[in-house]
Amino acid sequence: MNISFLGNWRKRRGPASGTALMGAQEEDPQGVAQLLSECELLRARAASAGIGLDDSTASLEALDQMAPRWRDDPDELPWLGNDAGLYLGTVIVRTVPGAVWQVWPNGRPVVMLASGREVDVVEAGQQWAADGAPELSRCYAEVAEA
Repeated sequence: MNISFLGNWRKRRGPASGTALMGAQEEDPQGVAQLLSECELLRARAASAGIGLDDSTASLEALDQMAPRWRDDPDELPWLGNDAGLYLGTVIVRTVPGAVWQVWPNGRPVVMLASGREVDVVEAGQQWAADGAPELSRCYAEVAEA
């Protein structure tokens, strides 16, 4: 994958870190969105369960029905939760008019709605991975109604 802003950023500042996204979102917002949408672990777990992630609301519903085998692995749980949050954010950004990625000063990505409301999708993904609630599809529905 060629994400132009990372190459330019590394030339100026050295190895990439979470805060690299802050400046990069201004230079290449589509590149940041592409980077945040990767969610490799979640996509691999979904594929092994026969679920295709096509960045749609239906895929969020399918994830909500997936057996939570990752809860047996305390090392995988936070990573999968992070990916679930980023995937939720990706679906929101691609389907809710005016929604965009925003990166907090600490490097944490959130979704900014047209109304100005910030949605901490990573936190929602972490809760979903740990407890199954709130469901990703329900989080999406609440955001889409706003």
